[in-house]
Amino acid sequence: QVQLVESGGGLVQAGGSLRLSCAAAGRTVNIYAMGWFRQAPGKEREFVAAIGGSGGSTYYGDSVKGRFTISRERAKNTAYLQMNSLKPEDTAVYYCAAYLGGGWYREASYGYWGQGTQVTVSS
Repeated sequence: QVQLVESGGGLVQAGGSLRLSCAAAGRTVNIYAMGWFRQAPGKEREFVAAIGGSGGSTYYGDSVKGRFTISRERAKNTAYLQMNSLKPEDTAVYYCAAYLGGGWYREASYGYWGQGTQVTVSS
């Protein structure tokens, strides 16, 4: 069983930065590609970014390209999401999950979801 725990969320002003972490407990997640999604109030869960198992391939949602960077540190069994130039519309609960196959951008392609971490960007 894989357990994922997100951290690093908080309140930041527009234009600021945050780095989210997704730490795995239990089985290693190094065999999995990893992804980040977000969900704002009243909206569907949205794909943010994903990274391949080796860390060599990355994928981003259109709304975060050029501002967010996904990475992973295999020695720490952890994935990261560096968020720069934050905007109020980035406000959401951010979730990490393990990619199980079926398409990078689809929520149904992921499992072992974490509990989420709140990111609030003030204008």
